Formats: sequence, C-alpha cells, structure tokens
Amino acid sequence: MSEETYIQQLFADRIGGANYGKGTAIYKFEKIKRAKAAAKKEHPNVELIDMGVGEPDEMADAGIVAKLAEEASKPENRGYADNGIAEFKQAAAEYLKNVFNVEGIDAETEILHSIGSKPALAMLPSCFINPGDVTIMTVPGYPVLGTHTKYLGGEVYNVQLTKENNFLPDLDAIPADIAKRAKLLYLNYPNNPTGASATPEFFEKVVAFAKKNDIVVVHDAPYAALTYDGLKPLSFLSVPGAKEVGVELHSLSKSYNMTGWRIGFVAGNPLVVKAFGDVKDNNDSGQFIAIQKAAAWGLQHPEITEKIAEKYSRRHDMLVAALNEVGFTASKPKGSFFLYVEAPKGIKGGQRFETAEDFSQFLIREKLISTVPWDDAGHFVRFSVTFIANGEEQEKLVIDEIKRRLTDVEFEF
Repeated sequence: MSEETYIQQLFADRIGGANYGKGTAIYKFEKIKRAKAAAKKEHPNVELIDMGVGEPDEMADAGIVAKLAEEASKPENRGYADNGIAEFKQAAAEYLKNVFNVEGIDAETEILHSIGSKPALAMLPSCFINPGDVTIMTVPGYPVLGTHTKYLGGEVYNVQLTKENNFLPDLDAIPADIAKRAKLLYLNYPNNPTGASATPEFFEKVVAFAKKNDIVVVHDAPYAALTYDGLKPLSFLSVPGAKEVGVELHSLSKSYNMTGWRIGFVAGNPLVVKAFGDVKDNNDSGQFIAIQKAAAWGLQHPEITEKIAEKYSRRHDMLVAALNEVGFTASKPKGSFFLYVEAPKGIKGGQRFETAEDFSQFLIREKLISTVPWDDAGHFVRFSVTFIANGEEQEKLVIDEIKRRLTDVEFEF
C-alpha cells in the first residue's frame, strides 16, 4: 500500500475530508455491478437480463441523427454556445405549448438549455442555498439537488413517497419550521423510481404550499412526455401560478433516446432562469450548437416520443402480467419506463429477504435478472422496461424467460 501523502489531508469535508476514500460502505449501484459480474462468471452460459439500468435501449431517431450530421459540418456551429441559441429556446417553448398546453412561455427570458438535467440540478442550489437553508427532497428519489445543497452547507429534509399516498409527498406533514426555512422543493413526476404520476390537483396544492412558505419549486420532468393509456402529458407549468413559484427541467434523454447527447432545458420563472444562467456561465460554456439544433428538430417532432411510449406501454403490459402470475402485486404505471413492486419477504420454506436489496441480490445472483432495490420507504424493487429487445417478438421472449426463471420458487409476500 502506498504511503499516505499530504493530499489526503486536503480533501474538503463535503466529500469526507481526511477520511476520503477510506470508507468501506459500498454504493448501491456498485453492489449491483459486482453482483452482475459475479453472476456472469458463475453462469457463463446464461444471459443476464438487465432491467435495472433505466437507460433507453434504442438509438435516437434517424432524423435527429441526420440533423446532427448536417449541422456538425457547418463551420458557424463550431464555437462556444454559452447560454444557448435562440433556435433551441424557441423550439422548447413551442414544445411546451404543443405537448403540454403550457401557454405564455417567453423563449428569450424563461428558457435556458442545459447539458442534460443533472448539471441543472447540481447548479440550482448555488442560486439559493446558504448555510443552514433547507431543500425538501422526496425519497426514494434522485439525490443530486440534495447532494449539492449539503455541499453548500444547507440541510436536506426528506419526505417519504409511500404506496398509501399514491407515491405523492404529503406536504401537510412537513413541519412548519422546516417549511419556513426551506428554499427549494424537489419533485419528479412521472416519478423515478415509483413510476407514479402527479395530478393537476396535486400541482395546484404544490403552488399554494410554495406561495405560503416562500419556496422555489424545482420540478424534474424527464419522463413527462412518456405517458400511457390515455393519460395526457402533464407539465407543472400548465397549472395556474406555477411560473410564479418555480421552474421545470426537461430532458431529451429519456423521451427521445438521447441520453449520451446531454441536452435539456430549464423553463419557468424568469428570475430563477436568469440566476441559473449566471451560475451556469461559471460552470460550462454550453452544449455543442449542432446538438442544440438537432434537439430543436426533435422537439418539433413529438411523434417520435409517442412511438417510444407505445413500445414502453406494450412492455409494461407484458411485464405486469408476468409478475402477477408469479405472485407479485404489480400495477402498470401511467408514465415513465419504471415498474415499482414490493419485494417478497422470502421464499416459501427457504431464504428470507429482510430488505429489497436482499431480494435484488438474489435475483441477480440466482436468477440473472438485474433490478434496483429501494428501501427508503418500504421494501421495493424497480424494474425498467428498457431491456434489450428488437421488436415485439423478442420482447415477448424476454418476458417469457423472466417468468420461467421466477416460477421454480414460490415467493411469500
């Protein structure tokens, strides 16, 4: 082992200080990665079915790819994009109107592009959080806004998403002193990992809560256009008063199969958007203009997302039916590509599962089916219908194989 150098003493407290890198705790996704590697080694002739990634299984639409190639060859697109081009902002404003019926968004002052939603979530706390300020987060959930709140000396207050409350946060249960100190409220619908959808009535309640407590709402909406079975895409910004209290983050990663392209936008309150732009100016120099132009073309063709949603809807139907046949209580979500189901307590006459992580590890190591466990509010596992399959016949084969692997044991719930 190499001798410890002075660098070990210099790490910031926010990432562990002098103890950085010495911890033995293993991050959930690292455990999954290790379990997958071990399962493949132990069962080299059995294909691992990966339903844990949550990343689209197909390429971006050919029209978007062609537009990128065309724009990438133009010398005028080679330079810094800084806070974005007008063409993309205009396309984003029209997209909000056409897909979500959001009226009155000013493309110039109320929209800014982001290099995907994750950097936007990382930067927004820098606009608002001072030491001691609070960000209200939902758990289970995507932690980035909370992580950066803590980096800045702020605090995170977690609200559980429970099955009993349809995986919506109970805003009335948030203590008054927390609400008073809070500056940011993070929401994400359709939700990762639960797949739950919000309602206009819930968003109206959020607006009232934010106004009452002087809170900025950050609605993370990467799955907003991926809805099924007659549920129309819903934007927080379509609710009266929403623009007065917050912003919404959109991304082309999930709805357009463009995860690696890193393009999205922040829309809503002009003051919040302006502050985000100022912080962003000190973090990045903008996404490649050709990508912005290709993305603008995509936003003008929402039928691309509708076709993707049809595929996920079909896969959800098949997966829900298969899991219910082997004893789970699975319900098809109205949006997102995630299916969130309660983990069994064990196997009849055999192994017990104290946590969802126990069950997830069993699925990977014994059944070569990869899922993501969540033990934040109950014991659930998340299946993603983004598994690799080319066409309906292959999808059916994958689902049939999952069912086959799960029928040689009897689960107890």
